[in-house]
Amino acid sequence: MKFILRRLLFYLATLWIAITLNFAIPRLLPGNPADIIFGKFRGNVSPGTLRALKSALGFTNQNLVGQYFTYLWNLGHGNFGLSYSYFPASVLTIIRQDLPWTLFLLGFSTIIAFTFGTGLGIISAWRRGSVFDSTLPPLMLFLSSFPYFWIALLLLYVFSITLGWFPNAHAYTVLNLSWPVIGTVLYHSVLPAATVVLTSTGGWLLGMRNVMISTLAEDYIVMAQAKGLTDRRVMLMYAARNAILPSITGFAMSLGFVFGGLVLVETVFSYPGVGFDLVNAATNDDFPLLQTLLLFIVLAVLVANFIADITYVRLDPRVRAER
Repeated sequence: MKFILRRLLFYLATLWIAITLNFAIPRLLPGNPADIIFGKFRGNVSPGTLRALKSALGFTNQNLVGQYFTYLWNLGHGNFGLSYSYFPASVLTIIRQDLPWTLFLLGFSTIIAFTFGTGLGIISAWRRGSVFDSTLPPLMLFLSSFPYFWIALLLLYVFSITLGWFPNAHAYTVLNLSWPVIGTVLYHSVLPAATVVLTSTGGWLLGMRNVMISTLAEDYIVMAQAKGLTDRRVMLMYAARNAILPSITGFAMSLGFVFGGLVLVETVFSYPGVGFDLVNAATNDDFPLLQTLLLFIVLAVLVANFIADITYVRLDPRVRAER
């Protein structure tokens, strides 16, 4: 329990530092967002309208300390400001409508890639030197060496433009709650999901295989085999259970970054996720949206790593012994 409390305090301190930096960095930039929007109207806005716009966007004449506490108050009440590029829509409204698409696509894709990669890595290490071990890891590593966007463009050209089997953009045709719509959502997500799975499975496979081979040389594996335990029990309950610990941290990091989406993949497929929003926010100087998305990415990574720490305590008796 003390281990979990120490980790929780560490993550809370890290979150506070991230929030402070998130507050400070945009305010170190020259100008303010109201002037950016004002410039888009080429000055055809009265000074009174400009003052009202500054007030609506949260820019006041307070000193930095006052602005900081106002920022913390707004964060505590879920007020992340207004989006400049989608003005007058709030940042939270935009994230709320786009986040489920990213979580659906990248969440399931990451879980599938991790599951397949880890499972294949276990089998490859257990059958080290076999045809399976000599063929599959190099092939998957070859696919993983290509950038996400290159694989996305290749799949888009072959299966959408050339063969016409899948759509080339967006996430649905008509959105409503019905089984045909669920089918079209899955249909639109095949190529983006395949991009993620193809380019990330090899990393999980190779990482798990290398750690698994080192684990198989440990004395407790030899002892388990000498006791007459079945190969399946030794492979899964002794070798794989200990070898998977480093992969859990990587998996937690991957799930945390799922919140930010895969910017290039979502851009290639014009997928309506938060990665696409990140591109629009950076292009249109939409600081509140960009700021909030980056903050949520940090929060998601911290939560995912905290869950990984709890999993470590459950799987590794040595961590429990440190209490």
